[in-house]
Amino acid sequence: MTKNTEKHFKCGDILEAIPEKLVYEGDALAKIDGFPVFIQSGCPQDKLKIKITKLHKNFATAVIEEILEPSSHRVKPFCPLHNVCGGCGWQHIDYDFQLEQKRDIVFETVKKITGEEIDVKPVIKSPETTSFRSKIQYPVSQTKVSKRLIAGYYKKGSHELVNIKYCPIQPKIIDKITEFIRKNAQELGISGYNEKLHKGELRHIVYRYSKSENECMVIFVVNDTKLSDKFKKLAKKIMEEFAHVKGCLINYNTKRTNLIMTNDTRKILGENFVTEKIDDKIFKISANSFFQVNIGSAKNIFDNVKKIIEENYPYARILDAYSGVSSFGIWLCDIAKEVVSVEEAPSATKDALENIKLNNAKNLTPLNGDAGKIFEQLVQKGEQFDVTVLDPPRKGCSRESLDFAVKLSEKAIIYVSCNPSTLARDLKYLHENGFKTQYIQPVDMFCHSYHIESIAYLKRNKF
Repeated sequence: MTKNTEKHFKCGDILEAIPEKLVYEGDALAKIDGFPVFIQSGCPQDKLKIKITKLHKNFATAVIEEILEPSSHRVKPFCPLHNVCGGCGWQHIDYDFQLEQKRDIVFETVKKITGEEIDVKPVIKSPETTSFRSKIQYPVSQTKVSKRLIAGYYKKGSHELVNIKYCPIQPKIIDKITEFIRKNAQELGISGYNEKLHKGELRHIVYRYSKSENECMVIFVVNDTKLSDKFKKLAKKIMEEFAHVKGCLINYNTKRTNLIMTNDTRKILGENFVTEKIDDKIFKISANSFFQVNIGSAKNIFDNVKKIIEENYPYARILDAYSGVSSFGIWLCDIAKEVVSVEEAPSATKDALENIKLNNAKNLTPLNGDAGKIFEQLVQKGEQFDVTVLDPPRKGCSRESLDFAVKLSEKAIIYVSCNPSTLARDLKYLHENGFKTQYIQPVDMFCHSYHIESIAYLKRNKF
């Protein structure tokens, strides 16, 4: 196939193609003479004139030269920077069709890796498809000649920064604060970070926004080890200008790394947390603690996990692993006999202790430490749980953690995932070790992007 393809086309060739579907990394997939071609910004059922940009052994990549006939699912992006900004790449596709494609991606990924056709439910829509993002992380740089500070997102497939003045997927107040920071930071002589030279002061501006309280905290990520007067002055200016800003913090990151924030975060002015209220539950969230970025979709996930347990395992003993600020534990404690939450980040565990007090969750016990090590300790103590809720990072669970989860979970495991590939890998292993997936419920957390959250419900096999 490869030889035939190389004979038929090469880099730079202009061809016609009709994409079949969207794939996990966001491109549209077409096949030319049976050879896969991934087309940036394509939409299934488009008739396109494309240019081959790279030719690999088993696939090619391409960009659109001309849309000959647009798909019925192609729409006009609502953001003017959609074609250059890499923040979200599916605005040119109607929302309902995005969800269909996401469901198919989950189904096909799980089938390919597990070899099983598991029931994947229709994706639950996000209650809001604009202004939904509650955590924003802007890289900061500056122009070579004018030294003007710029902050935004990288262009698709590059490290070239797009200066974002308006982003419709986040609260409008963030745009205003960012513009104020750009202007005042420059006046104060604060330099933007140069990634190649590892020079410059301000690396990122990070926001944690509370939807319920309409307030946020601002975190400056700096290439430094101490707080300068410039950032003290900038924080004071921001706090005086914006009543929405509850606190300004600084995060020290001098490492030559893609890691945005280190664990070294200090308060400059105001509070070092925001409070989010969902229904009657209150969550304290600090700068380094994990919490879902789309509050409406987070509620949909919490509710679905709660429904599974309430209907099948009333008054359960629950293990909540990779628990962040114990969001699942807080949400589930009303229907549980007992909840034990496990979290590695000390700041998140500290928040969890506050959240237990705020919600009077007396049957919730937070444990701080690596999931695998805490699981091992629980196994050694002979602990057993009716249900284990796993909500790991994108890389999924370690094999060791899964082994212990199998031993600890008497009846069921509920696996919440943000990566279909690692979800499928871990489901396969759990299937081989006594559990069976009943269904997968996807939830749309990151609208207009290829990202997708999934809730997998597994029951222990009966012998």
